[in-house]
Amino acid sequence: VTTFKMPEDFQSILDKQLIGPTTENLIKSDFPAQSFRPKVQIAFQRLPGQCPRAIEVERKRRLYLTFDIAQLLASKGIDSNELMPRHHDPDNIPTIRERKDPIFPVYLPLKVFDNKDYECRTPEEWISLGLEPGSRDRKPVPGRALLPTDDVLGHEDPKNQKLIYKWIDVGVLDYDKETELYLVHKTDKNGLVQDEEGRTILNGGVTLEG
Repeated sequence: VTTFKMPEDFQSILDKQLIGPTTENLIKSDFPAQSFRPKVQIAFQRLPGQCPRAIEVERKRRLYLTFDIAQLLASKGIDSNELMPRHHDPDNIPTIRERKDPIFPVYLPLKVFDNKDYECRTPEEWISLGLEPGSRDRKPVPGRALLPTDDVLGHEDPKNQKLIYKWIDVGVLDYDKETELYLVHKTDKNGLVQDEEGRTILNGGVTLEG
């Protein structure tokens, strides 16, 4: 009787035996799978011949992933960099004769134009999408935010004339009811939301030590 001897390069042998593409999700993400699922107004029990709820949710998910807010605004002639109000510069105000549009710079914040009548989820529901079944830790929720490219100057003076604002992929960590503001964290080059030590930011960044 002899024992079975495993080859030293056993993993390389397994890699060569892969046949066709795999259905396994190989993309590493800090976002829960349910945070990408859209909310649809469809009954859970469907009649025969009607589109099942799961298929409709998947269709909406793929459709929404094709949308880009920066491109949608640009198609309407809106420059995202001009959406953020800046400090008033009295020395560089264009005159009527120069025919520059607009003559008056943007000074109203986006919050003034926010309409919540057609929101499909409340802020609490959005944040709860980071909770996975059976887990007590709340993960970030994917989103896009209009943020300055310069983080240092953006924190010191968010209305500085030198800042450039762009739509950036972020992870939504928390929501403040009093200020009605979301706490977000920019994703890294791999699309992950991690702290300085390379750990996923959980529960809005609040640690066990507070």
